[in-house]
Parts: sequence; structure tokens; C-alpha cells
Amino acid sequence: MSIRHSLLALLQDQPRYGYQLRAEFEARTGATWPLNIGQVYTTLDRLERDALVARDGDDGNGHVVYSITAAGRAKIREWFAAPVERNNPPRNELAIKLALAVTVPGVDVQGIIQGQRMASVRALQDYTKARRDTASNQRAVDTAWLLVLDSLIFQTEAEVRWLDLCEARMIQQAQGK
Repeated sequence: MSIRHSLLALLQDQPRYGYQLRAEFEARTGATWPLNIGQVYTTLDRLERDALVARDGDDGNGHVVYSITAAGRAKIREWFAAPVERNNPPRNELAIKLALAVTVPGVDVQGIIQGQRMASVRALQDYTKARRDTASNQRAVDTAWLLVLDSLIFQTEAEVRWLDLCEARMIQQAQGK
């Protein structure tokens, strides 16, 4: 996830200080990816260094307010226009765990698969309920959260299908011995 681009996108709306950016990011994404405030301010410093944001003074309470520059607006337009690259797939802890489990003697791979499937199905139920609840009282500001929920639902459904495949492979492997 690009914190850099996320902050620039939020600054397009209006100038903000770090805590406002963090709160707005979490509000728009349903706090699915919490931001460390130190990371926000470090990123703002780099954006300022790169002339993509500028300090707009303070808000009267000692918070430094940042605004996006013309170069920052150009950068965010480029980001929105470009597809997300798949060169380096994100680390998938579950895939790593299972890849290692099948190579380490004595590990209950079936148990790992079953435990994860139960957790994934529970998560899928929670996401689906949150989506249903949000959609039933939908406000214009909920669209961003609904998009995130849809993504989480599809990812979790795919994970459950993948776990089914893993289980089938384990059964096939056991029968082949």
C-alpha cells in the first residue's frame, strides 16, 4: 500500500495535518489498514522534501497543516491513472505458513488448513454482515468503505477456495504414498 499516494489523494480535498490525514484515511478504509502516526509524519516530511506538499502554517493549535502542490497533484493523477503492478506480490503469511508446514516433518498440515478455514469463514461472515449493515443505511460517504468490504469479501472467498485446493492436494499426496 502506498502511504505516500494515499496522503496526496487525501490532501487533494483540503489541507490537513497529520492526525487529520490518519483519521480520514482510516475513516475511508474502515480502519482496515491502521496507519502509524509516525509513518504519516515521516511520509509528509518526504513529500515536502520532494516538493509534492507544502506547509501551510498551523491550525492555531500547533498542528502543522500541509497542502498538496501542483507537482503533488500531477503525481496523484499519474498514480490514479496507472494500474497497480503485480511484479512483487504482497507477502501472504498463510501461503508461507503452509509452504513451510508441508516441508517440516511432524506438522499437522490438515489441522492448519481446517483451523484457517474456520477463521476465514468467520471473517467472511463478519465482512458480509458489515457490508449488509452498511449498505442498508448507505450514505454517500459509505461508498469507500463498501469498496473495501467488497475487496475483503472477494479475497476471503478466494482464500477459502484456495484452502479447499490445498486440502485436496494433501489428500491426493497421502493417497499417492
